Amino acid sequence: MIAGRFRITTILVALTLFGCKGSQTSAAGVTAASAIAPVASSSLDGGTRSQDVPDTTLNNMPAYSVTLPAKWTLQGVVMQGGPATCDSYAFPVWRAASPDGLSYVEQMPQMMWAWGTGPVPTVGCLPIKGPMSAQDLLKNVSATLQVKYIGPVAMPAASAAAAPGTTTDQAEADVSYQNGSFAMSGRLMTQVSCTVKNFPGMKSILAGMPSTPPSTVNKCVAQVAYFTAPATQFAAMMKVWDSPAMGFHNNVAWGNAWVQRYAKQGNAQNAAMITAANAKIAAGNAAIAHTMAVQQQEHDQFLQQMQAGTDASMANAAAIANSDHQMAMDTVDYSLDQQTVMDPNTGAISKASSAYNYTWVDSSGKTSYQTNDSSANPNGVMPGTWTKQQVVHGNGAP
Repeated sequence: MIAGRFRITTILVALTLFGCKGSQTSAAGVTAASAIAPVASSSLDGGTRSQDVPDTTLNNMPAYSVTLPAKWTLQGVVMQGGPATCDSYAFPVWRAASPDGLSYVEQMPQMMWAWGTGPVPTVGCLPIKGPMSAQDLLKNVSATLQVKYIGPVAMPAASAAAAPGTTTDQAEADVSYQNGSFAMSGRLMTQVSCTVKNFPGMKSILAGMPSTPPSTVNKCVAQVAYFTAPATQFAAMMKVWDSPAMGFHNNVAWGNAWVQRYAKQGNAQNAAMITAANAKIAAGNAAIAHTMAVQQQEHDQFLQQMQAGTDASMANAAAIANSDHQMAMDTVDYSLDQQTVMDPNTGAISKASSAYNYTWVDSSGKTSYQTNDSSANPNGVMPGTWTKQQVVHGNGAP
């Protein structure tokens, strides 16, 4: 009987290949798929109807349907999973209730927990740090619901073998409680699926980087269904809901759309990560190029400063050398009682006696005339053309 209650695992086979992020819940609005049958003497009379539960995150596409007694009402949502549910996937949560509200059937939110020596998730997980049997889980659920745990219900042996690395445990238990003047009976059903992942660890080959020891991570997911009705009506209700046609029915088209959307979101996230990484690399390259350009500019400026300093030093040295040479030549002229004169027209330099202040040279450049009379001019007085010479330093500098 429990296999018919947990057909949600059918749609999760595909979803587990992708994973889920986010923790939103689809809106709880529901749409009737068929008309409600006429009122009969019992809420279980009048046949059944199927009602869709939409996924509001996928344009209200029907995510699944629930077949229930025609007079009953349905509330349902699609939990989208994510960190708030201990890294789970999309799954249904619904309640079908009789008109008086005393009888109802509900698929509870998934319960998850994890433990181990490796990286274990904590957000949204139950505070259970080890394995727990399906029957022990129902005892804890009974205490949480504040109902009396009566005992386990015999179940047929499971026919399907669990996948490698996965264990599956199923259980049912009867409970009871008092609702005002009504003695209530109930039944809890669960399927607990656990997976184990072993990580081999890594031996460090770099100094300063510690080795990673081997580790193990265990994760369990429990799906719980709850059936309850007044004790006098419980058997009749269970007989109706025991039909394979009752309860949850998967919408394969929705499952495919959900997977495609997640894949698209994953690709968009990967593209965004790649774009961000490329932008970071480009920014790093730009920073490196800027640094290199600044360093090159500083290097060029340093060389220019070095060259300017060298040129200034050489010019200074040349000036000093010229000055020393000039002083030496002036000293020679002084020692020889001579002076150096220059023809302003030709730049020719010659030596003359320092006893006179003015020196004239004829056009041949070989005959000179000296005097201390500033107004004296041999032109027109002496044959030839005469040019007044300029007194310069011994090396010819002005």
